[in-house]
Amino acid sequence: MNPPDIQGLEQLEGAVLDDKASLASALRRCLMLGGYAHHQELRAWALKELEGYAADDDLPAYRRVPAALEINANVHQFGGITQYTGHRISHHQLPAPARERGVGEMVPILNGVKELEGIVARAEKSILVAPPGSAEYALIMTLQQRKAGNEGMEITSLHWDVAVASIEGVLDHIRTRLTQFVSEVRASMPPGQQNPNPAQIGDAAERAFNISAGDNATVNINAPKAQADRGATASANINEPATTSTRQPFWHRTAVIWTAVAAVAAVASAIIAWVALK
Repeated sequence: MNPPDIQGLEQLEGAVLDDKASLASALRRCLMLGGYAHHQELRAWALKELEGYAADDDLPAYRRVPAALEINANVHQFGGITQYTGHRISHHQLPAPARERGVGEMVPILNGVKELEGIVARAEKSILVAPPGSAEYALIMTLQQRKAGNEGMEITSLHWDVAVASIEGVLDHIRTRLTQFVSEVRASMPPGQQNPNPAQIGDAAERAFNISAGDNATVNINAPKAQADRGATASANINEPATTSTRQPFWHRTAVIWTAVAAVAAVASAIIAWVALK
């Protein structure tokens, strides 16, 4: 007996090819298509991209993006205060606890696509994101400066400058993968077939996403990393990490909150709640 054909591919194709359409809408159509095909891994991938990645999930490579490390500082001298903002530093200049916890020049992008689309719509060129433990690291760096003889130096904040283009790149990678998936399904359908069957959807998912079917299969998605430019201003507040004896990258144990603001605005324009990775 031949497997039943599955409808919905045409609607998904229209959604992914319309750059003005929300990517979240396309992913919901993909989720439904995976449900009709009884393809657990395809549904799981689409749901993670919609809701964001949870504590026990492996983050796809395309959701880690490069970002510059910067500090803000106050210099107390001659009875006044001089403020310095956006001074770029190397990750080698971070205090040892930060380096041991995995803070570097890559930022994990954990949230669902709807939240990311909101950031792109509201921010201008970049947003500032404070790594977990940033207040502690700023204090350590201040003490190091004073120990070196710079008594008037106060490091007020440590943050990443994350280009909005990098977030756009994450969204574009997801849309491209969905487009490739539709293309693979179309290529597997012989002339005259109107709708795909579950086997064709499964094969297309494996080719487009490296998603393997099976009860205990893992979702493994490969994509090139987004590149960044630098630009406007934003702010971020981050919950401090819990103390742990295991040295793991910071995103395995800390919840992150992003607040994106416009270049000349003093109020927040978007808040993204990051889910802690184990």
